[in-house]
Amino acid sequence: MSLVKRNNLFFPSLMNDFMGPDWFGGTEKWNTAVPAVNIKDNEKGFELELAVPGLKKDDFTVEVDNDVLTISSEIKTENEETKENYTRKEFSFSSFKRAFTLPETVDGSKIDAKYEDGILKLTLPKKQEALPKPKRLISIG
Repeated sequence: MSLVKRNNLFFPSLMNDFMGPDWFGGTEKWNTAVPAVNIKDNEKGFELELAVPGLKKDDFTVEVDNDVLTISSEIKTENEETKENYTRKEFSFSSFKRAFTLPETVDGSKIDAKYEDGILKLTLPKKQEALPKPKRLISIG
């Protein structure tokens, strides 16, 4: 009987459900530091939109290497205040990295990126041979 195998497969799943933040009414994702992404496929290419409010365009690194598109950001801030009897030093660090394997239909040399209103938008144009061909009329001889 496979009851033991089922229990072994079921137990980690049960533990993940129990220990996950959703069980206690927490967030939907384990790692909320990774921005959400929308991917749109249209006739001329793909569009990626990442929700990353509060940053500047210089905070991002976007690169393509071996047909892998990588979008990352790393921000460090440090504040120090010294007054008569105390010193206060605050610092923060935030980073994320998202990687996407480009389909063969994308022209990696023509990718464009813009950051506006908290949205990082990338346009990934399709190669000319991957674009839909126009309709043509074939004459009957």
